[in-house]
Amino acid sequence: MMLEAIYHRPKQNWSYAYDRSTLHLRIRTQKGDMDAVQAVVGDKYAWDKTMQIVPMRIFATDAMFDYWEVAVEPPFRRLRYAFQLEKGTKALWLTESGFVDKLPADSLTFYDYPFINPIDVFQPPAWVKEAVFYQIFPERFANGDSSLDPDNVERWGGKPTPKNFFGGDLQGVIDHLDYLETLGINAIYFTPVFEATTNHKYDTQDYLKVDPHFGTNALMKELVDICHKRGMRVLLDAVFNHAGATFPPFLDVQEKGAKSKYAGWFHVRDWPLRIEDGIPTYDTFAFEPIMPKLNTENPDVKKYLLDVARYWVEEIGIDGWRLDVANEVDHHFWRDFRKTVKDVNPDAYILGEIWHDSMMWLEGDQFDAVMNYPFTNAVLDYAAYGKLDGRSFANAIGTQLANYPQQATEVAFNLLDSHDTPRLLTLCDDEERRMKLAVLFQMTYPGTPCIYYGDEVGMSGAGDPDCRQCMVWEEEQQNGDMLQFYQTLIALRKQHTALRSIYITFLHAKSGDPAVVYARRSGDEQFIIAMNAGAKACSLTVPAGSGTWQDMFAGSTVESKGEQFSIALAGFGFVVYKLLG
Repeated sequence: MMLEAIYHRPKQNWSYAYDRSTLHLRIRTQKGDMDAVQAVVGDKYAWDKTMQIVPMRIFATDAMFDYWEVAVEPPFRRLRYAFQLEKGTKALWLTESGFVDKLPADSLTFYDYPFINPIDVFQPPAWVKEAVFYQIFPERFANGDSSLDPDNVERWGGKPTPKNFFGGDLQGVIDHLDYLETLGINAIYFTPVFEATTNHKYDTQDYLKVDPHFGTNALMKELVDICHKRGMRVLLDAVFNHAGATFPPFLDVQEKGAKSKYAGWFHVRDWPLRIEDGIPTYDTFAFEPIMPKLNTENPDVKKYLLDVARYWVEEIGIDGWRLDVANEVDHHFWRDFRKTVKDVNPDAYILGEIWHDSMMWLEGDQFDAVMNYPFTNAVLDYAAYGKLDGRSFANAIGTQLANYPQQATEVAFNLLDSHDTPRLLTLCDDEERRMKLAVLFQMTYPGTPCIYYGDEVGMSGAGDPDCRQCMVWEEEQQNGDMLQFYQTLIALRKQHTALRSIYITFLHAKSGDPAVVYARRSGDEQFIIAMNAGAKACSLTVPAGSGTWQDMFAGSTVESKGEQFSIALAGFGFVVYKLLG
């Protein structure tokens, strides 16, 4: 046994309450090192009467480790537990005091989960597990009211620059809700809609006012109400890390300096405000002078921003917030933010923009989810860039599954591109078959997928500002085959619980082999999905029980006999099989 590889700690993603009656216990061991792992569990005040040994299963694997898990329902909402590790004829136990050769007679040295307090249980909104998001950059989606156009508006479909405008607005979104509904979308994420000077609106001028080029607060409420009638949720972008250069408190500070009553609203390193060698003497987003960082520890700033958060949920009826540059804002603020928002709407979705490991934000006191860029990177490295073979890709996904509690994985925001990155088709070097592989995995993976507007009709574009082109509405300029592909996958995902479930198992993932096969399961419903990220055709044999499988794209059926299932894949090809009952 490789004892150095074994790891467990109470709380976080290793020991947590999944719901008000269920605990999940996890432990890590060296990959392939253990024949079996079991949890020894019981109530600390009635150990002799409640102690039992329950088997654990490997729920995820990566390059170095196996991750074991078991769900336990403590009889009295508290639990003492240890782990029994088995390899061959040898058995070893891990308690909080360390490894022992014999299971102690009492549980005093065991790990302790003191009590499942309902208020501490991390419960993200259930609707997110059923959602398919669509990201809209309002200035570039559709122009529905030309009377709102900026004076310097340019022809729709022109070349985007960091500073030009094309007249997209909220009415344009309302006008195309039929299109989104036909696509299968049931949740919309808007980049900022508040008054600002730029086309992207991340330099907020007025947090309580829709930008006049987009419409009015009343029109925003009308849009939200229409979406709700169609079964769609609405997520707005909150830029609370920083404001804009035209934000009135910042203008006051620029004018009055350290004597301004708003001086404490910002992080000023040296007065007066100025820029030296390209670096402002006040903290900003990056080194952007027009985006001064807000001091969220200041009581007045905190009250102002929390009032903003409450207003749009309570008065306009939005269904949650996406939080820009969330990891640069203090944790105390986000805890108060969560309480403010959830007091108004417990079902609101709180999504943080964090590009790296995010466990400290996902313990139930701050965010419901984060934008899952580690997922993005793994899928792109496999499907778009060809950097990962099947084994490496499966390992990367295994790491993702092990990193967070199950309920966080179930509502993770799984994107493949956005306004901050080149478009998916461009990332795939304009190879549509590669793009389809990436989208297929996104739509058949736990969490909530998000489509960047226009990807579904084959739009391409390099990094900002090219990725922010105007939406293509002319059908003759759209990729109809790609649109149908998205529609089919979204419909499959919405119709079949197995494609949204937490259960995913790789049946084929080998070093040097660009193909992967994975199973998705929920109850009696089962899918087998195979993808080939290589240019050469291949044939695979994977374990599967006897039965009839239907190709969900071709409509044909194939029989599996015994324990083997043969699959043929074209270069950059895929197949989605469903087991017929």
